[in-house]
Amino acid sequence: MSLPALTPPLARALAERNYDSLTPVQLAVLAHEATSRDLLVSAQTGSGKTVAYGLAIAKNILDDAEQFAQAAAPLALIVAPTRELALQVQRELAWLYGHAGGRVVSCVGGMDPRREQRELAAGTHIVVGTPGRLCDHLRRGRLDISELAAVVLDEADEMLNLGFREDMEFILETTPQTRRTLLFSATFPRGIVALARQYQRDAFRIEVAGDEGGHADIEYRAIRIAPADVEHAVVNVLRFFEAPSALVFCSTRDAVRHLQAALLERGFSVVALSGELTQNERTLALQSLRDGRARVCVATDVAARGIDLPSLDLVIHADLPNDAEVLQHRSGRTGRAGRKGTSVLLVPPARRRRAELLLDLSGIDAVWGTAPQADEIRKLDHARMKDVLFTEETSPDDLALAQALLAERSPEDIAAALARLYRARLPSPEDIIDPGERSGKPERGRDRSEQGDDRAKPRSKAGKASKHAMAEGSVWFRAAIGRRKNAEARWLLPMICRRGGIDKRDIGAIKIMDTTTEFEISKQVAESFAAKIKRPDKEDSIRIEPMADVSQRQAPTEGHSFKPRGKPPGERGANFDDAPRFGKKRKHRDKQARAEPSVTPWPVKGSPGKKTKKRHRG
Repeated sequence: MSLPALTPPLARALAERNYDSLTPVQLAVLAHEATSRDLLVSAQTGSGKTVAYGLAIAKNILDDAEQFAQAAAPLALIVAPTRELALQVQRELAWLYGHAGGRVVSCVGGMDPRREQRELAAGTHIVVGTPGRLCDHLRRGRLDISELAAVVLDEADEMLNLGFREDMEFILETTPQTRRTLLFSATFPRGIVALARQYQRDAFRIEVAGDEGGHADIEYRAIRIAPADVEHAVVNVLRFFEAPSALVFCSTRDAVRHLQAALLERGFSVVALSGELTQNERTLALQSLRDGRARVCVATDVAARGIDLPSLDLVIHADLPNDAEVLQHRSGRTGRAGRKGTSVLLVPPARRRRAELLLDLSGIDAVWGTAPQADEIRKLDHARMKDVLFTEETSPDDLALAQALLAERSPEDIAAALARLYRARLPSPEDIIDPGERSGKPERGRDRSEQGDDRAKPRSKAGKASKHAMAEGSVWFRAAIGRRKNAEARWLLPMICRRGGIDKRDIGAIKIMDTTTEFEISKQVAESFAAKIKRPDKEDSIRIEPMADVSQRQAPTEGHSFKPRGKPPGERGANFDDAPRFGKKRKHRDKQARAEPSVTPWPVKGSPGKKTKKRHRG
């Protein structure tokens, strides 16, 4: 569909950006029945909604003129939930209104408010900002809204989720009643509908069918991985696709730092985005991605909101998102404006059911498979090398150098050296083991000890699988959770694998007792397992220690003796809460222990069991 009749400067700006046709949401807001009316628009991320409302408000702020008058009080106000999205909108509107002489100013948290005050005082046509900073300027009298003709709330549902309802209401109540109000939201929850009824007049409702379109340009892949292979899988996926830009999502800031360091060590040009960075650091990181100095961005969900990278062709979920909406938002960073994109989920066996549920709730049909293998990546490197090396024209200097080399070396030697030079600049692929087809569901007919039998039996299946490894020796470990907290082998097994970065074949017998669980680890991996379980875990706080360490701590020391309460450990399993406490919280815990003799271990996230009383942390 061709472009509709637009004001010449806007039409010229779109033509320069190769806009041959408009997206459905852009056409909908320009329809005759939507002209000059308040709009309530449902549009998904990546549907072109920024340009849509930029075109929609042109009639209000520019009318039929080709140039703006001298900048003074703003004519339009755009409110966005995050700094990144607000700055992105500011850039989009700057080029859209560039030929009309439009001046667009941003007012966002994390930036210098005095600079913003000077820019507002100098005059502007459009202001784009975050709710908190805009309210601050309004209350201080720095933002003159007397001439406002249009107000746009972008991603209004997200602003409600982030707790900006009062700020949005303050802005809408303060701005002139004669304004035109455009409200854009991915969904229409009750809060959005109520906001529209209260602050819009006879709003025209537009719902762009985007559930299928939101996935049409994105190929989804779910990759089975072992718990310890997350980093290796990220490396191989990045190397397999070789996207101009890639975005890797982690669930925590610590995970972002760790993965960024690992990728830098392997030779990737990578930046990080997380909530702990300053606005200036975020801006520099995004700019390095846009100009090609960096090709990979590792980010948390909060930091990645509003990111729009034109060359972003790959999204990797190193950690699975919490819900289907976040999955769609993450994946929606790619496959935008007609480009194809790929979204890859890395799924350990224990997360298989969650991944299937997320995909099902999102209406996504993903292709399941294994991580790209090193041999596959090397074959692709060979093909890509030919494309890279022989695309540019040969200059006379290149020919002279080639002839000089041929006079000294054979063609085979020169070609081999060229291949070595090409491979040297590429990060090496990793060898990855396929954990196999597992649904993550309990299997019927499994040994009773694996289904939660508390008798001290070894797990039959894992025991057989690890028979060879255990023949070379094993080390026993103890976890501070037992039968009283509904400990069962079916969820203890994947938890142990994840915490220690090992495979189920490295685990021998599991003995579940009243308050503790003892389990056997192959001697080959025991040292690395002991080191990894000392690190804080983001999903549970179950204490795991080698049995030897526990025995030493509970043994009588010179000058005094420690007598465990109740039955001897051999009969019921030693309880970590019975052991002496060391560290700066010892005094408080000892006092609490006297008041509450039966302190229970910390509850396990996602594990079955009764509700437990939270321990006071002091």
